[in-house]
Amino acid sequence: MGGQKESNNGKKLKLLCLHGFRTSGKFLQKQISKWDPSIFAHFDMDFPDGIFPAGGKSDIEGIFPPPYFEWFQFNKEFTEYTNLEECVSYLTEYITSNGPFDGLLGFSQGATLSALLLGYQAQGKVLKEHPPMKLFVSISGSKFRDPSICEVAYKDTINVKSAHFIGAKDWLKLPSEELATAFHNPLIIRHPQGHTVPRLDEAATEQLRGWTVDILRCNNCGLNNNYDEMENGLIENVQKEPRTENDSKEEMINANAGKTEVEVLDAAKA
Repeated sequence: MGGQKESNNGKKLKLLCLHGFRTSGKFLQKQISKWDPSIFAHFDMDFPDGIFPAGGKSDIEGIFPPPYFEWFQFNKEFTEYTNLEECVSYLTEYITSNGPFDGLLGFSQGATLSALLLGYQAQGKVLKEHPPMKLFVSISGSKFRDPSICEVAYKDTINVKSAHFIGAKDWLKLPSEELATAFHNPLIIRHPQGHTVPRLDEAATEQLRGWTVDILRCNNCGLNNNYDEMENGLIENVQKEPRTENDSKEEMINANAGKTEVEVLDAAKA
């Protein structure tokens, strides 16, 4: 998905994609490949490997070939972390050296780490000279639980356009919902599966494609320097469509909470 090329609508946006615990960049690339390629057609996607070799058994052994990597280590309660600062330093250097990047995408540990970087950047802790990120795609992400981290990273609502995939059977369902609350006007896509990158039905594919197109359009119009000018994009367009009884089964719009929700109803057949 690489190669910096000019599209008909302008230069492609660059997306850094961080894989899950004890997997690899190539595995995340395979996971994302189950989605319709039109969703990220105007993005250059970079899939680096974690900086540490897997320190134990990988859940994808026998499913996808090694090597496997991890970004940092943690205790069972996910309240203590080892090598996290080293990981953050590595990624900020990677972003600076290989960017600028326009956004982040992550699965599980990669999504949790991505959200941390966005929160830290918003607070001026990292990436001070890097342009603000425009978008974030979280699949089974969560917040860190160390209060010293939370007080900085999630101090204020993160003003980055975000999409959050939350699985009904995911053991990180509640933490994923909590992470979404840290962002302004999140797009939430619910699916019936577990801790995985889900297949998307037609409704979810259209919604996610529209979300990325809206960001791309705003970027090409030079609106991304002011996040507030983007707020009336996706949600406003959805609400203007004529609503039917069938539509309500595919989409759940919660304007009062400032978020858009989409439910994947047909993931197994997608």
